[in-house]
Amino acid sequence: MGQIADRPDAALAARLDPIVDTALAEGRLAGGVILVARDGALAYARAAGQADLETGRPMTRDAIFRASSLTKPIVTAAALSMVEDGTVGLDDPVIRFLPDFRPAWQGETPAITLRHLLTHTAGLSYGFMQPDDGPYLKLGVSDGMDQPGLTFAENLDRIARAGLVFPPGAAWLYSVGMDVLGAAMEQAAGKPLGEVVAERVTRRLGMADTGFAVTDRARLARPYADGPPPRPMGDTHVVPFAGLSGIRFAPGRIFDAGSFPSGGAGMACSAPDMLAFLEAVRTGGGGVVSADTARSMMTNQTGALAIVTSGPGWGFGFGGAVMLDPAASGSPLPAGAWMWGGVYGHSWFVDPAAGTSFVLMTNTSTEGMSGRLSQELMGAVAS
Repeated sequence: MGQIADRPDAALAARLDPIVDTALAEGRLAGGVILVARDGALAYARAAGQADLETGRPMTRDAIFRASSLTKPIVTAAALSMVEDGTVGLDDPVIRFLPDFRPAWQGETPAITLRHLLTHTAGLSYGFMQPDDGPYLKLGVSDGMDQPGLTFAENLDRIARAGLVFPPGAAWLYSVGMDVLGAAMEQAAGKPLGEVVAERVTRRLGMADTGFAVTDRARLARPYADGPPPRPMGDTHVVPFAGLSGIRFAPGRIFDAGSFPSGGAGMACSAPDMLAFLEAVRTGGGGVVSADTARSMMTNQTGALAIVTSGPGWGFGFGGAVMLDPAASGSPLPAGAWMWGGVYGHSWFVDPAAGTSFVLMTNTSTEGMSGRLSQELMGAVAS
């Protein structure tokens, strides 16, 4: 764990271990890594189950996972670093960097800013949140985890042609905004997004296993869909979502160097790396961003707009949701908690007041993101 010292908490382990054991016994989980830091020390660490059920390869603490939306806070931090040094401004229009990106709303092309992209208030959407005949599906918009080899230019063109769901700033909707932001960051920096993120975030924090490619395929966990028992994903896989078109996966995408680097879902990461990132934000930015910017990431930026996918009681900061009203949300997380997840099977939260950071990375979608396992673990850590 690098500079994070071990300080095991037996009482915490007594709460968490049975939750993990039950998920494995019931066939809801193939494998995962659970890390909890409290006041800068590692209070709980467990690698459970298997990284590959078919070969019997056990899960290890340094396993690498397809990060899906755990990509978002990392790319967000890189973008905010660019804001701090004046490379870009939060209220810069996207067309400053992407002149041809002009999605329409009722015949007009309103200004979209980088702030809109960062906070999912741009009026964009995700294909998995639309019905099969929705514009994103008709035009083949990628959500950042499918269509290996698809370029930035082609996907941006498809997003623009699909148009806006609402005028920028009028509402909150989870979206491909972070992918558009990644393309804008490339243009502003004059270099690939992977280099921008490495220079500004991952190298500074020693996150050697985090990037838009896999550093060590021998440690890469095989992806599974929910069971029971968990089912291995093939070259393509669709996970049903809320009766809509479903979440589209192409696990091999990360091996295709021609795939655009998705700022919303394209990275790989290990649990220790993710914990190091969260701890850097929690403790004041870790040399990546200033303490003020780090606090802003964990502070609601969307007013009353963001009744996010988790339901009422939530706002949205930069890179993750912010708990505003635990009673309204029905969540075990306390007010002020900052959290998000990833559809390959991950969840995380930071409780700044309690000095706690939690990471769950699994190879089982969507049990590790929003299933019983993640909800019970978060509740047990927060209690």
